[in-house]
Formats: sequence, structure tokens, C-alpha cells
Amino acid sequence: MSQVSAGTTRGPRHVAVIGAGIVGVSTALYLQRDGHRVTLIDRLGPGEGTSKGNAAVIAVESCVPVATPGIVKRVPGMLMDPLGPLAIRWSYLPQLAPWLWEFVRASKPERVEEISIALRALLVQAVDAYLPLLKGAGLEDMLRRTGWLGVYESEKKFLSAQGDLALQRRRGVKMEVLPAEEIRQFEPSLAPIYKRAVYYPENAYVTNNYRLVQALAESFARNGGTLLREETRDFVLGPQGPTHVVTDKGRHAIDAVAVTAGAWSKMLAAKLGHRPLLDTERGYHVMFPNPGVMPRLPLYSGDYSFAVTPLEHGLRFAGTVELGGLEAPPNYARANVLLERGRRMFPGLNEGGKTEWMGFRPSMPDSVPVISGSEKHPNAFFSFGHGHIGLTLGAVTGRLIADMVAGRDTGLDMRPYRIDRF
Repeated sequence: MSQVSAGTTRGPRHVAVIGAGIVGVSTALYLQRDGHRVTLIDRLGPGEGTSKGNAAVIAVESCVPVATPGIVKRVPGMLMDPLGPLAIRWSYLPQLAPWLWEFVRASKPERVEEISIALRALLVQAVDAYLPLLKGAGLEDMLRRTGWLGVYESEKKFLSAQGDLALQRRRGVKMEVLPAEEIRQFEPSLAPIYKRAVYYPENAYVTNNYRLVQALAESFARNGGTLLREETRDFVLGPQGPTHVVTDKGRHAIDAVAVTAGAWSKMLAAKLGHRPLLDTERGYHVMFPNPGVMPRLPLYSGDYSFAVTPLEHGLRFAGTVELGGLEAPPNYARANVLLERGRRMFPGLNEGGKTEWMGFRPSMPDSVPVISGSEKHPNAFFSFGHGHIGLTLGAVTGRLIADMVAGRDTGLDMRPYRIDRF
């Protein structure tokens, strides 16, 4: 049962897209390709939020949710170790409790299977969905279809990953397991410390995720789209749904709205009568502008759960999950942990000029994004909660929202992605 928006008026309209990260910009471009007049509104500008510092990987294999069987046993450790790969801030625990309850419920084996199916249905379209957007903006050279390599120092850690690998295989993910003697032949930049590796040929990456979003936004503007740097605060509602977007600088008349504001979508969805169980994974990165070593493809540390990406402006270590909300200050000791792990991976790493960053990944407790129309307002649409696969799913999400706005069949069962599923 694929979802179309009953009651949607077909044909060109004026659509406001709230949020100009990769999901919002992709949505605006796909709506524009359908002939709509589109206004893209963001309080900071294109790519200035989470899209600025992600790992730049299009992770087509990423159909394993964050919560898997046995996660409940790890919750005490998440609370006790503030520098672990998955950590929870004590001070945020009361606010996080409803999300955390559903997070644990989502780890049941049958739910993990269902979630992986819903994720893989999107992931298999991820790279192809970017192609028309990149071509339209003259950015084809930014996409590198190299695959990526997950590496394991510990045989024990590799064995513990077998459940995830089996789940990926059930979803049709292509992979090749490499023994120790082949790893450095495959990627000579790595230290000779790895016992196992898994190569995923379907994955890709972009050479500069921040520049990608900004260049796509420039393409949108060149093609007649309107970019507004304003903070959306409310909506004026009429009998058929929102008629105006209210910002800190005025009101904008609209025919339809798509909320793609990442971690800030929860407040805007509430203005439209929805209560999505959205929270944030606080993610960190360390960037090395002159690393002195550059792998030929993205890497993933299976022991410590972080990504390494060779970018046009340096080498990036990105990863870790900290559940701590939007208000607490960054804990850059988590970025230092990435640095320490990265030194083992690349002993000759040049750390001069390194920078650190923290951003908010909008996340649903089941790791499945919201890509949904509204049951309350036929002209309101939502796409947020992509967790650590926001860049991966940016373009396919934009295409699906455009299908829903137009009343077209998406070709997918959209029920797993609905906004009010919790």
C-alpha cells in the first residue's frame, strides 16, 4: 500500500519547504522539477546545520537500526561511559525516557527485521535519486562510487558483528569479507593492525558534503526558487490546512508546506497538531586539513563505530552517538576519542590545523525516518528523523515528498514512515 495524499490538489502550487539541509534542499529541487513555485526557508541558510559536518557517505548498506537485540543490557553502560560510542547524558534522561522506551521496544528481533526492510527499501534508491539533481547542478564529479571498507582490529568484535552482517545479507546487501593479508593490499594507508574487513561495493560518498548542499541550493535559486533566511515560528491554519508560514520576519502565503527542519521539526510538527517522538543523536567529527595520509575510499571502524572519509578539503573522522538533546554544550572529549582511535588507524597522521564539530542528527527511536503526509491537513508533509543516514537518504526522501505533494503513487508501502506511528 503506497501512500498518496488524498485531497491533494494536483498541478503546480506554491510550496514552502522549511529547513535547508540536504533533505530540505533535495525536496525543494524535486518539487521544482514538478513545476511548483518553491520557497525554501531556513534560519541559518543552506547546509549550515547537521548537513555541514556529516561523514559524507551514502551508506546504502545501512539497513541495521541503532537498536538491535540486546541493546537493553547496554543502557547502563551508556549512562556510565560518557565517551562510549553510544552514550546518554544523565541530565537528559527524564526528557529522553519516552524515546528510550520505544528505542528498546524497537530492538526486538521481529521489529528489527521489519525496520531493516523499511530502511533497505529506501537505501537501494539512494544513489540513483541523486543523479538528476547532481546533473542539473553540474556536480556529477562530486559523487564517488568507491564503496566503503569496514575494518576490525579484534576478532571478537568481528564475531560480534555477525548478526548485523547476516541481517544485511537477508536484505540483499552486497559485501565481500577480506582476510588480514588482503586488507592493506586493498587500502595501503591503513596500519597493519586489522584482522578482518568487509567491503561494501554499493556505497558511495561525496567529496564535500557542505559544498554539495550549498551548490544544490544555488542551483535551486538559479532555476527560480526563493531562498529565505528566516526562522519559522508558526503557521496560519485554514479549513484545508496551513495557509501561511509565520517567520520572525513576516508571513508568507502558501498552498502547501513540507517540514524538513531536522532536529527542530518536532516543534513545527506540534504547531500542525502532531507529536512525533523525535529526538537527537549528537554527532561529532574531527577534520584534518593536511593529514599527510589519504585513503582511497571511506572507511568504518567496526571496533569503535566511526567513519573516516577522504574529502577534497582534508580527512574527516566522524561518528559516535550521544543522546543529550539540543541544549547541553558539546562534549568535545568525544571528538578527542575519535582522534585517539584515528591515530591507531593512521600512525603518520598530521594533526596540524585540526578542527572539531558537533551537530544534531534528528532521530526516531526505531531508526526509520518520517516521510509522511498529515492525516490532519492534506497540504502538510513531513520529512525528518533520518539519524545517521540523512545525507544517504536526502535525495530519495525529496523525490518521495514530491510524489506525495503531486498525489502520485510512490511505489512504496509508506506506512513504516508515517509521522504518527508512535
